[in-house]
Amino acid sequence: MSENNDNKLVFIWNADSGLINTVKDFWHKALRPSTYQCNLCQTTFGTFGAKKEWKNFIKDLGIESEFLHKDEFLEKYDVKDAKYPSAYILKNGNLTIFITQEEMDKVASLTEMEELVSSKLK
Repeated sequence: MSENNDNKLVFIWNADSGLINTVKDFWHKALRPSTYQCNLCQTTFGTFGAKKEWKNFIKDLGIESEFLHKDEFLEKYDVKDAKYPSAYILKNGNLTIFITQEEMDKVASLTEMEELVSSKLK
């Protein structure tokens, strides 16, 4: 949980919510992983959910974190020019980009994703 309830990291997957989309994404990742367009999901998720190391990393960050699908993010925050996957930081009611799509797409492993998040928080 966050030490300051006004601060939150908001991660956005490059996928829409819902059962049909979840099933479609599961099969896409399984059958054609090289063409899957969500590097956040590719690096932090295994076959059946978030990797334990990632869950522990997020839990120990010291800032609240929220994970949303594209449609959920747009409904909640109404950011017109958002690109996915990406992450935003919410500070004192202001939402600003934290990790761009380009930065997130360059990450090649879970360790690199964790290092990127940690370096941005410093």
